[in-house]
Amino acid sequence: MELTDGRQDGGWRAIWRAQALAHPLAGAGLLLAVALLAVLFVSSVAGLAAGSAGPALLLATAGGLAGFAATAVGALPALVLRRLSTRTEDTLLGLAAGMMLAASAFSLILPGIAAGAELAGSRPLGALFVVAGLALGALLMLGLDDFMPHEHLHLGPHGAGSERVSRVWLFVFAIVLHNLPEGMAIGVAFSRADLTVGLPLTSAIAIQDVPEGLAIAMALKAVGLSAVRAVAIAAGSGVMEPLGALFGAGLGGGLAAAYPIGLGLAAGAMIFVVSHEVIPETHRNGHQTPATLGLLAGFALMTVLDTTLG
Repeated sequence: MELTDGRQDGGWRAIWRAQALAHPLAGAGLLLAVALLAVLFVSSVAGLAAGSAGPALLLATAGGLAGFAATAVGALPALVLRRLSTRTEDTLLGLAAGMMLAASAFSLILPGIAAGAELAGSRPLGALFVVAGLALGALLMLGLDDFMPHEHLHLGPHGAGSERVSRVWLFVFAIVLHNLPEGMAIGVAFSRADLTVGLPLTSAIAIQDVPEGLAIAMALKAVGLSAVRAVAIAAGSGVMEPLGALFGAGLGGGLAAAYPIGLGLAAGAMIFVVSHEVIPETHRNGHQTPATLGLLAGFALMTVLDTTLG
C-alpha cells in the first residue's frame, strides 16, 4: 500500500504538467475551483476557531458528520459478511444513484432557481446562476477525475500517474472523489440555515451512505484487505463529508449570487459522479435491470423525503 514518490521520469510535477497540457480545460477549471475552495475552507475554519460561526456553519458541520456516521454504520456489516453478490452491490449502488439524482434536482437545482429568480427578478435569469454553478461543478469533478489517480470499482485505474500508486490507495482516492461533492451539497444546502432545503438533502445523503459504505468496504476486502482494515478505511472515507460541508457552507454563505451558484455547483458535481462513475459501474456486470429498479426506488424515496421534510 505504498505511494511512490514519483522521482522517476520527472516526478509528479512533470506528470501533472503533461496532463495539464493534454487537458487544458480540465486543468484550468480545477485550478480555479481549488483556489476558490481553499479560501472558503480557511475562512470557515477560522470562523469555527473564533467561536463566531453562525447557525449555518454549525448545521452544515452537523449534516456532514451525519453523512460520516452513516458511512461508518454501513461499513460495519463487512466485518462479518464474507461477500456481497455483484447483483446486490449493483442494486444498492443504483439506489444511491437515484437518491443523489433526486436530491440534486429537488434540494439543489429547484431551490437554486428560486433563489436566483428572487435575486434577478426573473426565473430564466435565475436559472442562469444555477447553470453557471452546474458548469463549475462539472469542471471541478472533471479536473479531479483527470488529475487525481484513482480506481473505480470495475472500470480500472484512471487519472494522472495512476500506475505509480498501489491499488488500495487508488480505491481510497476514488472514495474521496465520490464523497466530496456530497459533503459540499450538504454545506451549501445549509448555508442559509434553511432546514427546508438542508434537512431533506442531508437525510437523503445519509440514507444512501449506508449501502454505499457497505459496498466500499466489501470492494476493499475483495482487493485483499482484512475485514477490519477495509471497514476502517471505508468508515474513514466519510470524513470527506464534513470537510466538504465546510467548503459548501462557505461557498453558499458569501455574496447573494453565491447561493444559487453554489447550489448549482453541488448539483453539477453530484450529477457528474452519478453519470461518470456510479451508473456505468452498476451496468458493468449485466445487472442493468435491478440497478435501474434500484435507481427508481431511490428517486422515489427521495421524492417522499423532500415532500415530507422540505
